[in-house]
Amino acid sequence: MSKNPALEKFKYEVANEVGVNLKQGYNGDLTSKQAGTVGGNMVKKLIQQAENNLSK
Repeated sequence: MSKNPALEKFKYEVANEVGVNLKQGYNGDLTSKQAGTVGGNMVKKLIQQAENNLSK
């Protein structure tokens, strides 16, 4: 499966914002809470962006 470079960059930016240290490649040492925090914040930001685009 090919990964979307923009989405990968976004993931690392969000992880940095919430203080989760993501590495290139395997990140199996993350806790479920850390992984969920990154994913949850990605979804929040994407929804917020979509809402902003709809209101224009």
